[in-house]
Amino acid sequence: MAEVNLKNVTKSFGKNEVIHGISCDIADGEFIVILGPSGCGKSTLLRMVAGLEKITGGEVAIDGRVVNTMEPSERDVAMVFQNYALYPHMSVFNNMAYGLKIRRMPKSEIEKRVMNAAEILELTAFLERKPRQLSGGQRQRVAMGRCIVREPKVFLFDEPLSNLDAKLRVQMRLEIRKLHEDLKITSIYVTHDQVEAMTLGDRLIVMDEGRAAQIGSPLEVYSRPATRFVAGFIGSPAMNFIEARISPDGRGVNLPGGINLALAGPAPEGIVDREVVLGIRPEHFEVMAAGEALLTLAVDHVEILGADTLVYGRLGGGKVALTLRLPDVHHFDAATSLPLSVDPARLHLFDPQNGQRIAV
Repeated sequence: MAEVNLKNVTKSFGKNEVIHGISCDIADGEFIVILGPSGCGKSTLLRMVAGLEKITGGEVAIDGRVVNTMEPSERDVAMVFQNYALYPHMSVFNNMAYGLKIRRMPKSEIEKRVMNAAEILELTAFLERKPRQLSGGQRQRVAMGRCIVREPKVFLFDEPLSNLDAKLRVQMRLEIRKLHEDLKITSIYVTHDQVEAMTLGDRLIVMDEGRAAQIGSPLEVYSRPATRFVAGFIGSPAMNFIEARISPDGRGVNLPGGINLALAGPAPEGIVDREVVLGIRPEHFEVMAAGEALLTLAVDHVEILGADTLVYGRLGGGKVALTLRLPDVHHFDAATSLPLSVDPARLHLFDPQNGQRIAV
C-alpha cells in the first residue's frame, strides 16, 4: 500500500491543454473516485498515474517516489480496464498467473497467489475455464484477480463496470467495495456513474473540463457542492436551477412570480439585491397543506417509478420549470396545484457569472 500525491499535474496535446493543474494527496489505503462526464479528462488523469500517458507538467508520486519518468512496469500499480483485456486462449488460472510467470516467480508462489485471489473472488470453480465460458461479471472478477495476485501498491480502475447490465453492476460494486475493505490497497477508480462514485468512494474528485471542480467526501459533494456544475452533475434527477435575486435586506431570495423564500442565514453584503442562481434538489421539496405552502406548483406531468414519483411542473405563473422527487407513489392530474415547502437549509446559491457557490 502507498500514498499517491498529485502536485499541479497538467497534460497537453500540442497546444491544447486537457488537464489543468490538478493537486490531490491520496492517503494510504484510501479509495478515491474520479467522477465526471465524457471528455472531462478523468481517464487521462488515471493513465498519467499508471504511466500510460506522459505528464506535461507537475508531479505524480507513489509511496514517496516521483514516478513521472518511470515506465508503467516500474510503478508497482495494477490496472483493471473497461474491456477486461483477458487472453482468450488461456484458462482463468493462466490469465491470472501470466504476469507472475513473466516475472519468473517460483511456481509454488504463483499457485499460492492465484488460489488465494480465486478464493477471495469466488473463482475457484472456474480456474480451468476459458474467458468465453464465463459471464461478464466473472470475466471482470478474473481481471481483478490478475491485479490482486501482483500485490501492487495501488489499484487503478478505468470504468470497469460500464460493460455490465444494471443488476450486475450493483453486484460488482458491492464486490469491489468488499475487496477494498479486505485488502485495504490504495485505489483510484474512474467512472461517469454518480451512483458508483457515491457508494464506492471515500472521497471524490469531480472533474469539469480538465479541472478538479471539487474534492471531498460523497456527502460533502452532495450537500455542499462547490460549483453549479458539481451541483447539477451530482444527484438524480438533476438539481433545479432558478434565476433569482437576493432581497434588499439580504435575508431572502426573490423568485419570478413574486415568490420569496427565506435563507438559512443572511447573505454576504456583496450580493445583497443582486442576481443569483438558486439551486434546490428535487428530493428536498415537501408537499404541504394549502395554508402552509411557500410555493405552488402547477403539475404538467407525473412519472411513477414505484419507490419514488417524479413530478414536473411550473412555478410563478408558468415562468419557472421545476422537478420534484417524492417518496412512494403519488397520483396527480395535470394542472393540479401542488402546495410545497422547502427547508431554507436546503437552498443553494451560486454566482451567475462564474458558477461558484455562495455561502449563506
